[in-house]
Amino acid sequence: MNYNEQKVAEGVAVCLEAVNYPKTADQLSFNQKLKRFEKQAALNENTKVNCVHISLNFDPSERLPEDKLKRIAADYMDLIAFGDQPYLVYRHDDAGHPHIHIITTNIRYDGSRIELHNLGKNQSEKARKEIELKYGLLRPEDSKQRQAYELNPVNVQKVLYGKAATKRAVTTVLSKIIPAYKYTSLHELNAILKQYNIVADRGSVQSNIYRNNGLVYRILDEQDNKVGVPIKASDIYNAPTLKNLEAKFGANDAYRQSHKARVKNAIDWTLLKTERPTLSGLMEALKKQGIQVVIRQNEARQIYGITYVDHQTKCVFNGSDLGKQYSAKAIQDRCGTSENGNTEKPFQKEKAGENQDAVNGTLRFPNTVDLNVVDELLRQEYTGDTMPFDLKRHKKKKRKRLSNDQ
Repeated sequence: MNYNEQKVAEGVAVCLEAVNYPKTADQLSFNQKLKRFEKQAALNENTKVNCVHISLNFDPSERLPEDKLKRIAADYMDLIAFGDQPYLVYRHDDAGHPHIHIITTNIRYDGSRIELHNLGKNQSEKARKEIELKYGLLRPEDSKQRQAYELNPVNVQKVLYGKAATKRAVTTVLSKIIPAYKYTSLHELNAILKQYNIVADRGSVQSNIYRNNGLVYRILDEQDNKVGVPIKASDIYNAPTLKNLEAKFGANDAYRQSHKARVKNAIDWTLLKTERPTLSGLMEALKKQGIQVVIRQNEARQIYGITYVDHQTKCVFNGSDLGKQYSAKAIQDRCGTSENGNTEKPFQKEKAGENQDAVNGTLRFPNTVDLNVVDELLRQEYTGDTMPFDLKRHKKKKRKRLSNDQ
């Protein structure tokens, strides 16, 4: 209620309808809307979960009028057996695609409860397909404009503590990130989540959470400090617990193997074409190619780890997983950067006519690199053979000398 009503106050949402209420939506105060739910939920105090928050999302090209949104909401609620429940419908206008939110309770007028187990997977999925057919809506699997708001990296906003309902905001991010990206460890997952001010936390080694293989999710402030109350993984929709995440690691690793070459070649090419590479310059160049570099630093701000998040293939790689030359230390050496992130003595300019760096003795290419080879570099994995095939000298086969009687 707070989340949706705050959106209304900000002018980016409107309460379209109050169904099974004694008054219309525009006649109800915040407390009247809330009390209606609280009064009905009190009829069954043994139920732990007594409220439901639903989001119905449409294609960006579909700008539906209010009356149609109301009919869609009513049909949807009937199809999932919530048509007789009190519910509120809000239209939100703060995202790249139109969507509505529905708030209701699963406690009936007689005190019995509506079963929520697999509600999204079964009743909701069936209702969605029927509504798409009835109203001629674009299906997610067929929509040509799906890419417009698909994860790129993810069409969700950073979670800001105190600005939205914590659990719902965290759940929204996790529901997009966890199934979409391929990661093989908790710190690889956190490399993505931290972009949205969230971290998966096992607690200290001495904590009960750690000893019991538990997991909580925390919100981070702008200084990466954990703020607010932690949310247990088991209390979140789809249960992103440590056990469930670890079950994905093996399959994720197998999937991402074929995508290593893109990241490695992107790094190699960026460093190759840059006369004086720096770590920040590398990070910025890779970002333009859809690859985010996440560095890990200790309290002394020394870099001890590096992770690459490829938003194009949705694969996450720890530096050492790509190879020794892509680890944190190797990348700093290749960028001429010290362990604390400071740039060391820059590369010296080459002498006229020379093609070798006077500082580190590595082969340097002239600045007039043919940019047409970029695509090929990003497609093919470097094999270690620096000589083009056409320039290799081939040995001539000796012809057998024919004898006089042949």
